[in-house]
Amino acid sequence: MLFKELLLEVHKPGRYIGHEWNVSRKDLSHSMVRFALCFPDLYEVGMSNLGMRIIYGLLNSLSDVSCERFFSCDTDMEEVLRKGNLNILSLESASKMDKFDLLGFSLGCELNYTNILTLLDLGGIPLKSNMRENFHPLVIGGGPCSLNPEPIHDFFDLFVIGEGEEVILEIIDVYRKQKNRFKSGEISRQDMLGMLSAIEGVYAPSLYVVEYNSLGNICGFFPRIPGLPKRIKKRFVKDLNTSYFPEDWLVPYIQIVHDRLTLEIMRGCPNRCRFCQARQQYFPFRTRQAETVLNMARNAWAKSGYEEISLCGLSVSDHPQMEELLSEMVGLFRSHGVGISLPSIKPKSIVGGLSSLIATIKKTGLTFAPEAASERMRKIISKDFDMQDFHRAIEQAYVSGYQHIKLYFMIGLPYEEEADLDAIISFAADASELRRKIKGRPAQVNISINTLIPRPHTPFQWFPMAGLDDIKARQHYIKKKSKNNRLKISFHDPYMSFLEGVFARGDRRLSEVILSAFNKGARFDAWSKRFMFSLWQEAFMECKIDPGFYLRARPADEILPWDFIDIGISRESLVDDAGQAALVKTQVLQ
Repeated sequence: MLFKELLLEVHKPGRYIGHEWNVSRKDLSHSMVRFALCFPDLYEVGMSNLGMRIIYGLLNSLSDVSCERFFSCDTDMEEVLRKGNLNILSLESASKMDKFDLLGFSLGCELNYTNILTLLDLGGIPLKSNMRENFHPLVIGGGPCSLNPEPIHDFFDLFVIGEGEEVILEIIDVYRKQKNRFKSGEISRQDMLGMLSAIEGVYAPSLYVVEYNSLGNICGFFPRIPGLPKRIKKRFVKDLNTSYFPEDWLVPYIQIVHDRLTLEIMRGCPNRCRFCQARQQYFPFRTRQAETVLNMARNAWAKSGYEEISLCGLSVSDHPQMEELLSEMVGLFRSHGVGISLPSIKPKSIVGGLSSLIATIKKTGLTFAPEAASERMRKIISKDFDMQDFHRAIEQAYVSGYQHIKLYFMIGLPYEEEADLDAIISFAADASELRRKIKGRPAQVNISINTLIPRPHTPFQWFPMAGLDDIKARQHYIKKKSKNNRLKISFHDPYMSFLEGVFARGDRRLSEVILSAFNKGARFDAWSKRFMFSLWQEAFMECKIDPGFYLRARPADEILPWDFIDIGISRESLVDDAGQAALVKTQVLQ
């Protein structure tokens, strides 16, 4: 990626050398379409992202397309590059960004927004889309944050709404046919964006107008060009069994965050938790057949040699063939010393036939996500979590040799009271004590507590988000109440949650705030040691924007910044579900 002498000046030079096992070795100069896949975080994080691997392998499977990678460089490398007036270079061929036709950014976290600008700036690409000419690459965004792309609209030419495997091939096809006319200036940048916007699931923000009333609320959203859709329909892959999976699994030379082989066994979720945006992102619910997953596992393991395989999905224990699949996986890989791991699972899965299988695959800890500790609150958020199943499950886990468990909770939920916060401590303490009667001593329980962000396209999108003082007060209350040294509690930074909520629920006016914070030095805001909230406070003041405006409750008839996106679930259904939460509260009180 960079000259060898530069690598001597930075921490972890292995992030920048490329040439991993199974890397693509195509000749960029001989490719009709050159695609740069960009991840706005460190290499260790980006290489743990399955979506990046899917698009990388898919595009490089096309004979006339080369796909290469850019990751955010750490601040030490950024300093080296800026001091030497050097550009960031791709991992595969050490090429500059402006040598590519298309730049595709993976947008998984709002706190990475300034890293997007850092990558563009170090690549020599104008930050704002309206400053780019035909000889510049088209900048495309996709991933979970594209469910509300408006806060970063200024920086992108296009967004892919939904899943990208099929739509990216359609974008490549249109670009391939129009490239010569586009590069020669025969057609304008707006003409090209218009052609690409004809593809279902593609949104070009510069081709749409947003109007605001005197209160700062949106009062109009419409296309500038006749014929463009008024709403953008989310794309999804209908059949996972025939969709692309990257069996030529890239194996990094340094340890990454999730250093293992990841098999996606499903998308979507059959549950209807009211807080969950991921369900809406990956709606509808689809699964891969056990036989398909096993073939993927055999082929990818043979080409990578990983000692751990993870089965991933939003709620893997809801896979209809989970017991069969796990049994086959354990039998297939046990003799090779390969471990099988699962993310958070439902307690009833362990109580049932999966119990003995799960006991064989891991002995360090199990993860559960009750999200709320009181039955009242679980009904309000529509969380399917049975306490009897949970207690039986962890008893079996302790008997099987598990040493500890991890629990995920949220605070700042609608209609939350102090009793619901108290319940978090008693819930975890009970789970710890259950081990005493089996092994003679209580278990360690690790508790991770996040603040609810009422995200777009969920029934809670009209609810307010707890403010900074409120978040801090709830965290302090839980800390004060917890006296059990077997309970290890960690909280998400309230300032980071606050900022994430603002951008998750924000509109187009926030692009200027992001640019201002970037210019002030904001970088890696998702990393607690790098996060500097004061820079963001200055940016909001400079742009004369009150961040609290975006955290307020909103009436059901207000036009929301993301209302132009059709996720496949009607607004009426979401409104009704939000009403059901309020009805549950009333019923509980009665």
